[in-house]
This record gives sequence, C-alpha cells and structure tokens, in this order.
Amino acid sequence: MVRPHLPLNALRAFEASARHLSFTRAAIELCVTQAAVSHQVKALELRLGVQLFRRLPRGLALTDEGLALQPALAESFDRIAELVEGIASGEATQLLSVAAVGTFATGWLLPRLPAFRAAHPRVDLRLFTNNNRVDLAGEGLDLAIRFGDGAWHATETVALMEAPLTPLCTPALARRLANPCDLLAEPLLRSYRADEWQRWFEAAGVVAPTLKGPVFDSSLAMAEAAMQGAGVALAPASMLGRAIDDGSLVRPFAVEVATGRYWLTWLKSRVPSPAMMAFQTWVAAEAGH
Repeated sequence: MVRPHLPLNALRAFEASARHLSFTRAAIELCVTQAAVSHQVKALELRLGVQLFRRLPRGLALTDEGLALQPALAESFDRIAELVEGIASGEATQLLSVAAVGTFATGWLLPRLPAFRAAHPRVDLRLFTNNNRVDLAGEGLDLAIRFGDGAWHATETVALMEAPLTPLCTPALARRLANPCDLLAEPLLRSYRADEWQRWFEAAGVVAPTLKGPVFDSSLAMAEAAMQGAGVALAPASMLGRAIDDGSLVRPFAVEVATGRYWLTWLKSRVPSPAMMAFQTWVAAEAGH
C-alpha cells in the first residue's frame, strides 16, 4: 500500500495547539514562533479542506473535525514517543501477529500463552483465529498455525504435532453405539475435508456409507453441534480435552486416523524477526520438538 505523504510538522503543531487551545503555548512547547505554529495549522486546514479551529477573541475552540482528529494524533504521538524511548533504553516492545486454527487456539495454545508471555514480556502478541484458510500477506500476519500436509505455496513450515481424528458424541448417543457399524444409523457431522470419515471407516474395517450429514468449516462448531446432540463429530480429541474431561463429549471407539498435522508457517519472503523466532522456538519446544 502506498502511504500518502503526511505533513508531520503541521500535525504536531495542530496537536499541541489543540491540547493547549492556544497557538502561543503550543509555540513555547515546540520551541518555534507563534506565527510558525499558526502557519502550519493553516496549511493543514487548507490541505484537508476543513477548519480545525474556530478562532475566538480569547483563544481557540476545536471544530467537529478538530475534535475527531486530536485524540487520534495524541495517541499516535504518545505511541511513537513510547517506542523511541523503548528503543533507546533497549526495552522496545515487539509486535507479533499470529493466526491459528480455532480448534488449536482454544484446545492447545490459549492455556499455554501465559508461559509465553512470562518468558517474552516484550513481545506484544496479537492472536487471530480462523478456519484454516489464511492469507499471510493479505492479512498482515507474521505467523500462522494451520492444519494439513505442510505444502502451502511460498510458505516455510515447521511441523508441530499430529491431531488424530476420532468419533465424539454425547454420552446418550454413545450408548447406542456398540460397534463402528452402528454409526451408519446416526447423523455424521463432517468437515469440509470430504475424505475424513471414509478414512476413519477404512481404519475401523467398515465400508463407509454415503455421507449426508451437515458440513462445518470449523471443528469447534462441529464439536459444539455434537455436544448439543446433533450427531457424531469426527474431530481431534487432543484439542477437545475439556469437553471430554467434563463429560460433554465421549469417545465411543478407540479407533483414530491421522489426516494431517498442525504446522507453524510464515512467508518464505519474510525475514523472521526476533519475536517470530522467539515464538517459533517456544511453540516447537511446547509441542515436544
């Protein structure tokens, strides 16, 4: 994105004038003349095509446009000052944007994030969840945790862990399931990866039926539907431990099938920042690598 040229001196003059409601006091703060501040503000108003101040006999009053602009500028200048001070003192905060599949985020990552924050207090982590469809460049992400085979175009990958799929359902529904063949009489909840149930039935030694159950783009939503009694989900039990531990979901059969792994990914064109490297090292160690 091409950013427009910002008249920083004029914006600084306006922000100081708006804070003091005085060109004179703004000039003293900025160590320039009152005429210079007034000129900068006037130039900014001409550029924007609006008045930012109403000139009164005894001072200034902000217009609606000035009232809208002032807090945004004040916050931005404060943030710049904070960053400059942090860099000078060697304590700068590093922003890190990470996207993760929702199932992995809630079932594995979130409980461990306090440990990451404790180990890396200067990394400002921003976590975004998705349904495994992610655009690293388009969404401005540093890293993404995805599920699959690790073959994503122009992307570096580090394998984290497998998450085998197994049927999960309510205890009431499970009482109707004596063997895998009994699943043929139940609604089978599916993900958008169409072959998962077929592969599970093959592992269980059963001919897979023609599937007609609802399709979900999120294992979390599918697991929630299963907890509400809508059918049997085929989902990673390792990511749904809380629901299994509290009895909301049960595993009627021990058979499970691995259809992929969770991977940490980033663009090949991206030079990893210290924050990216810190997160990569930490998450790989937590995953047992």
